[in-house]
Amino acid sequence: MSLSDIFDKIAASRQPQPTGAVEFLIVGLGNPGTQYENTRHNAGFMAVDTLADKLGVQIKKLKFKSLIADCTVEGKHCLLMKPSTFMNNSGEAVREAMDFYKLPPENILVLYDDISLDVGRTRVRRKGSDGGHNGIKSIILLTNSDAFPRVKIGVGAKPHPDFPLADWVLSGFKKEDGEALLRSLDNASEAAKLIVSGKIDTAMNKYNS
Repeated sequence: MSLSDIFDKIAASRQPQPTGAVEFLIVGLGNPGTQYENTRHNAGFMAVDTLADKLGVQIKKLKFKSLIADCTVEGKHCLLMKPSTFMNNSGEAVREAMDFYKLPPENILVLYDDISLDVGRTRVRRKGSDGGHNGIKSIILLTNSDAFPRVKIGVGAKPHPDFPLADWVLSGFKKEDGEALLRSLDNASEAAKLIVSGKIDTAMNKYNS
């Protein structure tokens, strides 16, 4: 660990404790279980874990059908979430937390994998369709809205058109993807901070690669 990493961890440990009602949900999508760790479909989990590490919090409390952590991001009380419903039912967890805190869709930020982007790339969107992603499809269906911001994390396209999609997204990253993947996870976590602070245009300009 470098000296700067140590200083970052010390700074994170001094993050102010969140107070008041939760203002924002930051949801990373993925599948629970060790067999799915480090697979392409779990890039959202990885990005939220990256953010949690920067904030000095652990996503380990069980609530809203998710593993969660309370934290302060850019002065806002946020809830980090990793739904444990499996990807295709991600909307169940999001809807439960959204209803509990009475949050509008604009205050639900979702981080997830995108096969249309190369590994290492990210894309911030203010809202939009599900783009064929079952986790996003579930959230749109159960919240009855597509007006939530999202950060897409590139996991690469299928090696050829006939390759089964499920097999591809449930496969692990290649060793040579490591550096690019870490960069995109870091960018996604930094974009999340900007979005929570109301600077989504800045996030798009800076991190849409």
